[in-house]
Amino acid sequence: MSELSPAQQQDVQHHLHSYTNAVKHRAVGPRVIERGEGIYVYDDQGNRYLEAMSGLWSVAVGFGEPRLAEAAHRQLTRLPYYHTFTHKSHPAVIELAERLIGYTGGRMSKAFFTNSGSEANDTVVKLVWFYNNAMGRRDKKKIIARQRGYHGVTVASASMTGLPGNHKDFDLPLPQIFHTGCPHHYRNALPGESEEDFATRLANELDALILREGADTVAAFIGEPVMGAGGVVVPPRTYWEKIQAVCRKHDVLVIADEVITGFGRLGMRFGSERFGIEPDILVLSKQITSSYQPLGAVLINERVAGPVAEHSGKLGTFGHGYTASGHPVATAVALENLKIIDERNLIQNAADMGALMHELLRGYADHPLVGEVRGVGLIAGVELVADKATKRPFDPVGRAGGYAYERAHDHGLIVRGIGDTVAFCPPLIIQETQVRDMVDRFGRTLEDVAKHVG
Repeated sequence: MSELSPAQQQDVQHHLHSYTNAVKHRAVGPRVIERGEGIYVYDDQGNRYLEAMSGLWSVAVGFGEPRLAEAAHRQLTRLPYYHTFTHKSHPAVIELAERLIGYTGGRMSKAFFTNSGSEANDTVVKLVWFYNNAMGRRDKKKIIARQRGYHGVTVASASMTGLPGNHKDFDLPLPQIFHTGCPHHYRNALPGESEEDFATRLANELDALILREGADTVAAFIGEPVMGAGGVVVPPRTYWEKIQAVCRKHDVLVIADEVITGFGRLGMRFGSERFGIEPDILVLSKQITSSYQPLGAVLINERVAGPVAEHSGKLGTFGHGYTASGHPVATAVALENLKIIDERNLIQNAADMGALMHELLRGYADHPLVGEVRGVGLIAGVELVADKATKRPFDPVGRAGGYAYERAHDHGLIVRGIGDTVAFCPPLIIQETQVRDMVDRFGRTLEDVAKHVG
């Protein structure tokens, strides 16, 4: 980017950015996005970009959907705000809770609302602790997450996140949070180890960790059906079946973090359906409103909900909640967003367009820089490697992925560089010609990367 514009200079002077090198930001400034339309966004210089990451894995129905703006306006004029404390409620939150529980076929019992996925997972930690106290198991508090898993950035949720950048110099993780192996077969399997054998080994490692810590101290296991921010990692065959068996054996709650995978991203309503996960707690956000409004939800089954409710009766309250829990505008927008997903058959579209996206991306599988093409539904990752035969990564890691992220903008494409994995997660509304265009733009970007690292 050239000399900074007045808006960029203002941003550099006053704004501390999320997930950004603040020193580098002083020099390069922000790319200022002014508006969005469908799967495209436009910057303040008039450049158009195909938004292949749905913002942050989240804009299911695309940008500029008038029905969501109208739903927000209607609610703002009727009841712009109210809370859900001390026996208060409102129509939109009641209807949304019922709809979400209905989507699970009754497997879940209650919905609790937050403002984000991070808050939702922070709530999950407190719920798990509260539940075990209600059960008289005051030592059963440890939570096991996974290396490279992503669960948010609050003190508790960042502790469950298994990425070094979320821990370093934040004095995390908390001592009651542990991490087990990442289920990435391409990177972590032993030579000649099948997916099924790799899954068995990971389940055995989890079992050993629980036994080492003491099953009477381990409360829950949390995982994403498909890892997102950890590099679009698809679990090996039989993984979730074997992991759940270990959890059930030790009376450990299963938490499915569906902040990215919920509401159709994997070509089914929930990623849990895709992988046969039967969670005790289900965490949702992002596509619940297409991120037009901040909203998260924690769904709990009756096994958890019953003791939590009874314990609140003994204590006199369930002492947890947020000023904007179940916000009227956010829940009204969520209801309209979910109607659009259903009416336009976007879950099936995600399955169909996802199949095409993977077919086209696999066309680059023989490229000398491409180590692995992976994903499910309308989410994909292309891992770039320095040596294809040995899977040797670039040194430093991120050299190729970071350059791909930057260069893609010059081809009118926004992707995500996760280490050296280029991630794709386009809006669920994307159509065939747009999928082909997206992958073509990636192909041109890949050639730029090849020249840069060659």
